[in-house]
Amino acid sequence: MFEEDQLSDDKFLCGRLRLLQPVKGYRAATDAVLLAAACPAAPGQSVLDLGCGAGAASLCLAARVPGLHLAGLELQPGYADLARRNADRNGVAMQVHEGDLTRMPSPLRRDFDQVIANPPWYPPGGTPSPVPGRATALQVALPLSAWVQAATRRLAPGSWLTLIAGADSLPELLSALAPKLGSAAVLPLAARPGRPALRLILRARKGGRAPFRLLAPFVIHEGDAHDGDRESYTPQANAVLRGGGDILPLFS
Repeated sequence: MFEEDQLSDDKFLCGRLRLLQPVKGYRAATDAVLLAAACPAAPGQSVLDLGCGAGAASLCLAARVPGLHLAGLELQPGYADLARRNADRNGVAMQVHEGDLTRMPSPLRRDFDQVIANPPWYPPGGTPSPVPGRATALQVALPLSAWVQAATRRLAPGSWLTLIAGADSLPELLSALAPKLGSAAVLPLAARPGRPALRLILRARKGGRAPFRLLAPFVIHEGDAHDGDRESYTPQANAVLRGGGDILPLFS
């Protein structure tokens, strides 16, 4: 578990959420907020967050959609503890279980209306982070197909998987969907206008039969480069990252 002097108290959604995160280790940022913004959850639905970390994505989703029944699965006990603490301090009910998605804890072996995930995306090999918790959170240990299969088993018929990943993982993700997930839509995430998308959000439906759709990129920053201290978010990104809005119309 993390000691108090190892933690920072961070604002998300312009202070609507306050999250404890390790000073050294994996720290949630825009990916968690964008993932939450793309999940089509409705009040009263159940949501499973695979690899929930300190709970950022689930809690951002709860800030937008009231009355959700949230559950999280986290491999690392220290982060699972932070997710519980962060849920409590933000007044959100969330059950967090420790475990491996290939050996799902028994309380999570049930159907959910939504599954969200932000899997590790740095390829194996190379030099891992010297901070073990960060290395585990960021470096691929299980293939993305294992994440998709675990999510599929937990989805009720007609329910949605929403996942954020590296853009280079798209072929692997699409091949992992068959035969049970369909109606897939991919939203590329570009840092600036004209830049290649390095990240993407994938949504797919259990039992869906609609054609695959590749959507226009969601651009996060204005201008060609960072310009001093000036706020550079596009209006669309600002509405999500600061205002806590959703990007659901982009998938319509």
